[in-house]
Order: sequence, then structure tokens, then C-alpha cells
Amino acid sequence: MAATSSPAILPTINAPAATDTAQQIGPTPAFRSFINHISTTVQTGFANRRPWSELLDRSAFSKPESFSDATLRIRKNYTYFRINYLSALAVVLAFSLITNPFSLLVLSGLLAAWLFLYLFRPSDPPLVIFGRQFSERETLGLLIISTVVVIFLTSVGSVLVSALMIGLAIVCTHAAFRVPEDLFLDDPQDSPATGFLSFLSGGAANAAAVAVAPAVAARV
Repeated sequence: MAATSSPAILPTINAPAATDTAQQIGPTPAFRSFINHISTTVQTGFANRRPWSELLDRSAFSKPESFSDATLRIRKNYTYFRINYLSALAVVLAFSLITNPFSLLVLSGLLAAWLFLYLFRPSDPPLVIFGRQFSERETLGLLIISTVVVIFLTSVGSVLVSALMIGLAIVCTHAAFRVPEDLFLDDPQDSPATGFLSFLSGGAANAAAVAVAPAVAARV
């Protein structure tokens, strides 16, 4: 009597779960949190923007009597038109980058490298480029060196500095010649946020901290 042969057992391969694949392909939670906080901050800032007609009211312009008077006007007008001035700076900076496509391309590539190669990239698996594996310290060092080279050894740095200087000159000139007596200054003069980037120091800084914290914790 012939012995019955047992059926062949085929090896099984555990396919990765669909949810894991989706998480690897889609944006990380830190990146989504960063974008959401930035969007909320920008929307809140533009909601507090003053009317542009009030900013450009010709009847409210006059020559300052002295340097101290011009300084006082700049302080008061900046407190009142802060969002408008920051918008003007952003427009000047954007125009400078658009008219210099090379600087715009290089700066965009540098920003994308920081976001997707370090800040929002999962620590596992490690970064592999051209068959070579890079550690976290090596990745950070390459990004820092690339940033220094781009800012100080190319035309990108000069374009950014020139745009900021032109924007600040426009803002300071307007604020010095705009009479602020007709403005309702509802913001406290002794507010701790007195820099031109105070609009971003609150919401955007907190957004970056919340977004980067998971990535830093994963690397530690």
C-alpha cells in the first residue's frame, strides 16, 4: 500500500500592513502639526491687520520735527500697523526672490532639505544616499555646512540682506512721516514683543517647538 504524501507547505510572507505603508508615505504627525500651527498663526495675524486705506491716508503725512519725534512715530506706527508692515516686508522679500530665480531655487531646496532630511524624517530607517548610510550627526553637520555655504558664499545671502534692508527702509520712512495722533493704539507700548518679527515669535515659535519635539525625542 503506497504511503500517502503530505501536502507541500508553502512559505508565507507577512505583507506590511496598509496602515504602516500609508504612514510611511503620508506626512508625519509633526509636519502636520507644524503646518496647522503656522496656518492658524497667519490667519490670526491677518485678522488683526489694519485697513490699507488708513495706512496710505495722504492727509496724515507730515515731516517730523526732530529725530526723537521720528523715533516716537516709528514706535507708535509700528505698534498699530505691525501686521501691515510685516506684510510689506514679505512682499519685498518675495519680489526679490522671484526676480532672482537662482536664489529662490537654492533657498527652496535648502529649506526642503532641512524639513524632509532632518526635522520631519523618522529616525528609523537611517538616511541612505547613493548607497551610503548617514548617521544623525553626519546629516546635521552636512545641513549646517550647506546652510553656511548657501547663505555666505552664494548670492542668496546678499539677496536676502538687500531685500530686508529695502523693506526696513520703506517701513521706517513711512512710520516716520505718518502722524500717529489719529490712531487708536489699543496695543500696550511696553509689550515684550517689540521686534519686527514679533508677529512670528509667539505662534510660529510655539508651532515649531510642538512640531520638532517629537522628532528630537525620537532621536534621543
